[in-house]
Amino acid sequence: MNHHTMSHRRPVRIGHLAAFTALALAVAACTVGTGNDNPDTTPDDDADTTAVEEGEATGAGGTVQVVTHDSFHVSEDLISQFESDSGYTLSFSAPGDGGALVNQLILTKDAPLGDVAYGIDNSFASRGIAENVFSPYTSAALPPAAEDYLIDGGNELTPIDVGDVCLNIDTAWYAEAGIAEPSDLADLTGPDYADHVVVTNPATSSPGLAFLLATVAEFGDGWTQYWQDLADNGLLVVDSWSTAYSEEFSGSVGQGPRPVALSYSTSPAFEVGPDGEDPTTTAMLASCFRQVEYAGVLAGADNPEGAEAFIDFLLSDAVQADIPGQMYMYPVNHDLELPQEWTQWAPLAEEPLTVDPAEIDENRQDWIQAWTDIVIG
Repeated sequence: MNHHTMSHRRPVRIGHLAAFTALALAVAACTVGTGNDNPDTTPDDDADTTAVEEGEATGAGGTVQVVTHDSFHVSEDLISQFESDSGYTLSFSAPGDGGALVNQLILTKDAPLGDVAYGIDNSFASRGIAENVFSPYTSAALPPAAEDYLIDGGNELTPIDVGDVCLNIDTAWYAEAGIAEPSDLADLTGPDYADHVVVTNPATSSPGLAFLLATVAEFGDGWTQYWQDLADNGLLVVDSWSTAYSEEFSGSVGQGPRPVALSYSTSPAFEVGPDGEDPTTTAMLASCFRQVEYAGVLAGADNPEGAEAFIDFLLSDAVQADIPGQMYMYPVNHDLELPQEWTQWAPLAEEPLTVDPAEIDENRQDWIQAWTDIVIG
């Protein structure tokens, strides 16, 4: 990430605490790891205890310093269970969002901040790898489907979760206004959608950067003209996700004036009514940029064995099932059952927009500067 400060990725929206709690409980109910009391599932004891058994064999113990982005959350009971089973004690620090995290890891690579890092996404992964921040590690717990997310097929970073940054649409607003909902990015430059869109600044917001990358992927060399057309059509730019979604967007708690806001494909699942009413928002799946978050053992770690055990822990069934309700992301293990609300209202895009991580690393700063010149002036 550049040296701009990024916003929190997805703060919990207080107005949706009930829906969030219900979804978290539903995720916990389908956990297939240790402690699952669902009679219809059988825990994989060998998979869940491998790291613990290996730790015992090598005299595991001591503190594992975990460096994360500031939206990291795993249920406390899972943390406690890991510490009890493994003999390690986890200590957490969070220097900022995913971009700030990578910056700090690079600046301190000769005296690393910890043993293991979580939260580096594909917008910044190549930069960390190029700076030799991480030590190679291949976890035996990595599910086969996750191998598609490895950076250039390497093992410096382990994929943990995935999600899509997408424009969200207030379907009720469009129905009441008698205007057809926009179906793709190009629609939003038309006169029917003047003053409809709010996005976040890619220099100050992780979703904002992801959406900028989505337009690069969609329009190629024409991405700058697309942003000029959006700006001419009444685009609103704000600094943080919470301002865009919770204040300016008409479809969420703020009931703002704009019916199209940048958020996540998972957001509609948190707009389900208190009595189970269908949400009146949807994600524009044609606008989605696929975000992958990684963990890695830090080069020069004091406790590399503990770092590896923590990565195995993040890939365990229990933690993977915990991720949707805690961090609004999809587990990298696609075989786990998800809550109905999640599968119905929070789909991943079938054909997400992507940019090669190496290309992102080479052009990120220039793209942000070009965007700033066009949109901010």
